[in-house]
Formats: sequence, structure tokens, C-alpha cells
Amino acid sequence: MHLKLFLVCFLFSLTVVAQQTDASRTDLEKRRASIMESIKQTQEQLEHTKQNKNASMSQLRALQSKLAERQKLINNINSEIGEINQSINSSSQEINGLKKSLELQKIRYAQSVRFAYKNRASYNMVAFLFSSTNFNEAVRRLKYLKKYRDNRKEQADQIRTTQVRIEKKLGILHTEKSQKDVLRSAEEQQRMVILNETNEKDKVVKELKGQEKQMLQVITNNQKSLRQLDRTIANIIQREIELARKREEEERKKEDARIKQEEESRRIASMSGNGMNINTGSGTKPVVTSPSTTPSTTVKTNELSKEKAAAVHIAEVRRNNVARPTYNLSLTPEVAALSNSFEQNKGRLPWPVTSGFVADGFGVKKHPVYNIMMENTGVDIQTAQNAQVRAVFDGVVLSVIFMPGMGQSVMVNHGRFFTVYSRLGNVLVKRGDIIKFKQPVGTVILSDDNEYLAHFEIWKVGNNNKPVAQDPEAWIAR
Repeated sequence: MHLKLFLVCFLFSLTVVAQQTDASRTDLEKRRASIMESIKQTQEQLEHTKQNKNASMSQLRALQSKLAERQKLINNINSEIGEINQSINSSSQEINGLKKSLELQKIRYAQSVRFAYKNRASYNMVAFLFSSTNFNEAVRRLKYLKKYRDNRKEQADQIRTTQVRIEKKLGILHTEKSQKDVLRSAEEQQRMVILNETNEKDKVVKELKGQEKQMLQVITNNQKSLRQLDRTIANIIQREIELARKREEEERKKEDARIKQEEESRRIASMSGNGMNINTGSGTKPVVTSPSTTPSTTVKTNELSKEKAAAVHIAEVRRNNVARPTYNLSLTPEVAALSNSFEQNKGRLPWPVTSGFVADGFGVKKHPVYNIMMENTGVDIQTAQNAQVRAVFDGVVLSVIFMPGMGQSVMVNHGRFFTVYSRLGNVLVKRGDIIKFKQPVGTVILSDDNEYLAHFEIWKVGNNNKPVAQDPEAWIAR
């Protein structure tokens, strides 16, 4: 009984592990399909760039992107093989457990058959029943015989069921081994492709080194245009912060005037209640009608003094709080909610283009060909001709800028966050427009290096009122 319970628990645990492995393998298969689709898109763009007889940076970037994606694909295949190995081990253990269970069932069934054969004379049904001392004992003996037959039948059924399960598991095991062989073959194929593409990349690099003077001039101009764009973006954000500060100042002045007016109203009302005739005309002084000061008048005067002191204190606190307001605190509740929603979607924002790959990432890095350092405050996404660029979140168009070398740029406000879409030709929005998630803002133009590169930036205003560029790849969905 204990052995049977152990086998049941063991097989159940193997089933749970197998289900978890299946779920993990499904995710890996989806990821492999996604990587292969990405490689296909990159190949299409590479074929387009090859129309230019001279090697270009777009060819190199496409090849580098393909190599990186193929390496991801190989890593993913290895992960799948690892999951299959784990599943094969689990299936093998389950098959061994089922075989042990089957042997135990056969042994018990054989023992039962031998026992019945040896004692067949003693177990003659009629004699066994009629030798009972009373009717109740005969009923019990009849039930015993029936239970004994049912038990033997159940043992035979368990043997057949276990045999079917073993055959099924052996089929699964064979399929898994076949899948493993297919993945091994795919991995070898990808490694051969990587070798060929690496040679192609090296050839492009060699040709680009022969164009060093021309290419360095293009890179210098691009970096200059990008720095100029960044300064313009920072100035626009600072202007927005200054406008918010002025709005806060106006609100503070209105609040001070309201408090002063309330104080004046209370003072006039208190003086009228103390028996004083008030004339607001010029040159007229208030006349005291009551020559004596009563206790009630003293109490009212003290209360007025306390109210005035409290009002002055509140006004001073408000003045100190808004003297140098932060941009985040000056946002309206609606805009603040939009800003928080933008931040909560970090890592889930859509790509600003429907297809493409990151040709140049965020930050400072060495050029892939020349011995120079480059800095990027956003990402450059290589995409197709006439590709539309779309907003990654709801917002308001803050500015449309033209910058030599960067084309048109659309700047969208999302509260304390700003997104910038550059290298656009046909801009579809204007300043003040309220735009929605995935709404097109313009079309990508051809760059000076004959590339269709969409430039995308994300900026955030910190608590110190300073705009800081963010890494867009940390915000957009993988």
C-alpha cells in the first residue's frame, strides 16, 4: 500500500514538472518565431541597401543587427534544447516508474492466480457457501468471493492501463528526441550562416575604411546636428518649466489678494460689530460711538487678532511653497495623471515605427568602423522607405522643429515626460494638437548617409527642474 502511494506521488510530481516544461517551451517557441521574423525584416532592408553599389553604414548596421539576432536565435535554440532534455529526463523517469509499477502489478497478479489455483478445491463456491453456520455468514462469504474476483479483474485492468501509458510515453519520448535533432540541425545551420554573414560584414567594414574621409565628415555633421537638436529640446523644456513657474506665480498672487480681501472684510465686519461707523470715502475717519471698552469687545478683538495671525501664517507658508515650484508639482491633476500613466507603462510602450531595428543605441559608444567616440541621446531605428512614425503615448504636440541634418522634429508633451520624433519629412501634426496612442506624426526621410533612420528620444523633468534624456530601449516593448 505504501509503495503504491509512493509511486502515485512520484508520477504526479513528474506530471507537474512536465506541464511547467511545456509552458516554458511554448514561450521559447514564440520567442524563436519573433526573432526569425525580426531577421526576415532586417534581411529585406539589407536587400534594399544593397542596391547601392558602394558599401554604406546602413548595410553594416543591417548585418550587425542580423548577426546579433542570429546569436539570440542560437541562444534561444539552446534554451529549447535544454527544456527538451529536461522533458526527456522527466519522461524517462516516468517511464521507469511506470515499468516498476507494471512489474509490481504483474507479480501481485501472478501471486493471486497461483494462490487461487493451489486452493481451487477449497474454494468451491457451493461448498464454501453451504458450509456457513448461518445465513449472515453465507452473505459475507458471497461478498468476499465477489470482492476477490473484482480485485483480480482490477489488477488486470491496471496492468493494461499501465502498459498503454508506457506506450504513450515512449511515443512522446521519441517525438522529443526527434525535435531535439531538428533543433540541433537548425543550430548548426545558423552557425554556418553567421560565419558567412561575418565574412560579408568584414568585407563591408573594409570598404567603409576606404571611405574614411567622406564618412567621418558625415558622422561629424550628424553629431553636430544631434547636439543642436538636443540643445533646442532642452531649451523648449526649460521654457515650458518657466511658463509653469509664471503660472504658479500668478496663482500665488491671486491667492494672496484673496486672503488680503478676506482679512479686510473680517476687519470691517469686526469694527462694525464693535459699534464703529465706517466710511470708506477719503478723508473720513471712523467715529467711535462707544467710549468704553466692554469685555465682549476685548474678546472679539483678541479673536480677530488670532484669525489675522493665522491667515498671515497660512499665506506665508503658501508663499514659501510656491516661491520656487517644481515642474512636477505645477502640473494640473489631469496632466499629472497622464504623466503617471506614461511612467507606469515603462517597458511596454510601442515602437515609434511598425518595422525596423535599432541601428544606433543610447549613450556613448565607439564607432563600429572608425576610431572615434559617438554619443546618442536617443535611438536611431533603421526602417523602410516612406515608413510612418507614430506617437508612443497620448499627449499634446509641444513644438514642431526643423533642424538641418535632422529634418523635421515633432516634440510631444506627456506631463513631466517628453517624446521627440526626428528625421521626418511629411509632418502630420502641429503645435497644440492633442494626439492619441499610435497616431502617425510624420514620415521618415532619407538621411545624409542614404539611410531611412527614425530618431526617437524620451526626456524626463526631474525634481530639480532639470530635463534628463532617457534610454528609449528601456521604455519601448522588446
